[in-house]
Amino acid sequence: MSNENLKLRTKRFALDIIMFVERLPRDCTCDVIGRQLLRSGTSVGANYRAACRAKSPADFISKPGTVEEEADESGFWMEMLMDSGKVKTGQIKSLIQETNELPAIMVASINTAKKSSGKARLATVSIPHSALRTPH
Repeated sequence: MSNENLKLRTKRFALDIIMFVERLPRDCTCDVIGRQLLRSGTSVGANYRAACRAKSPADFISKPGTVEEEADESGFWMEMLMDSGKVKTGQIKSLIQETNELPAIMVASINTAKKSSGKARLATVSIPHSALRTPH
């Protein structure tokens, strides 16, 4: 999946979270959990955009980790809403699916970046010639 497609996907997720939270029942529990979900859900898209502008390989590896954490946290808040009976599973199924898929994509990106970063470091490390390996 390209960066642009993932940018759109994480933005769509944030917008879907906004619309979902706006439809929650108006009570104390939904107000508190809704605010938490709104923060974590919209943070997914914002942090992915930041990851796309990473200034170093280490920065790039770090930022998708935040996206993963925020998506997972969003899943937690949605589970709380379902388990407390505030929403039905059908109302939230596609959002829950995204909270499972987005972290998986981020973990794969992080692992790929770590492998690439490690290969780049190995390529730049100067290995001294051994007298045993240097032909005479």
